[in-house]
Formats: sequence, C-alpha cells, structure tokens
Amino acid sequence: MNVYPKRANLITLVTGSCRSGKSEWAEGLATQSEKSVIYVATAQADPDDLEWQNRIDLHQRRRPADWKTLAVPVEIAAAIQSAEASECLLIDSLGTWLANCLEQDEAVWQQTVQQLMASLEQTSGSIILVAEETGWGVVPAYPMGRLFRDRLGNLTRQVGAIAHTVYLVTAGYALDLTQLGTPLQNQKALKL
Repeated sequence: MNVYPKRANLITLVTGSCRSGKSEWAEGLATQSEKSVIYVATAQADPDDLEWQNRIDLHQRRRPADWKTLAVPVEIAAAIQSAEASECLLIDSLGTWLANCLEQDEAVWQQTVQQLMASLEQTSGSIILVAEETGWGVVPAYPMGRLFRDRLGNLTRQVGAIAHTVYLVTAGYALDLTQLGTPLQNQKALKL
C-alpha cells in the first residue's frame, strides 16, 4: 500500500523515540515518493567513536544505491532551498542537526530556525524530516540537556504545524497523527 500522497511539494515529519523505526519508516516514504531521493545526513563522522560510526554505517547500508547522499551537518536550510520538484530530500535527523548547532546563543538559534522554516515553506521539492522525541522522560539534570530537549520540542512543534503529514513511530508502528490527532489551536512553539 502506498501511503505517500502524490503532490508536487510535500513536507512530512517522522518523529519517534530511539530505535523505534522512524528512520526506516522515513526511508520507506522516500522510496514511495517515486522521486529522485537525496539523503541529507546531519551526523558528523567521528573516527574516535566506534559506536557512533557503527550507527552511521547501519544507516548507510540500508540506503538504496541510487540515492544520493549529502553530508550537511549545519546548513540544511540551504540544502532544502536547492531541492527541485523532482527530488525528495530525506533529512535524518533534526536532533543531530540541532546538536551540531547547540552552541548557538538564543538569538542566532532563532535566526537558524527561521531560515529552516522559510526554506520548508518555499521549497519546490518534497521534504521528509526525521526527529527524535526526547521530552517524554526525566527532565535532564544539566542545563545543556534541558536546552537540547526544549529546543528540539519547540522545533518539531513548528515543523509539525506546517507539515502535510506527521507520523509518530513507536515500537515499530507508525501512527499518522494528522489523521488521528487534533492540532492545538495555537501551533506556535512555546518560548521559555
């Protein structure tokens, strides 16, 4: 069954917890798009971190050979702006991208988010974004952890507000939140 609607420009958000299957679901959606897929990898390789490299390798092995891969640790707005109508960009993941930008002060971060949102609203390509759910557990005990969690929650809320489809993937099952859920009246992200 093809769950990917046929539209010229489409924004899809796939969110979920660690090892839930969210990247695999997003990869399936990209394949079903019947467009030229460009995998936008936000992770930065670290030869000193074998476990991290194994995670990157796992994602690389799952990708079809005809997919193009772009390593874009920070400038994803520019990658989105360059997408053509015949392309589907799969951005994996917003959490890793945010971690790469975490040192930005609040003013610079807000500009970065505004650039991302503008690129999503203006793109002619189809965009699938993968995001982690980090705010369902204990409040982190350290400030940087709380900053990451809060920024990611606000970011996914903003992207979800403009996405055509939002999926929550958990325990290997995908739920279409746009079909099952009710959007909040005020979809703007909370400022802390």
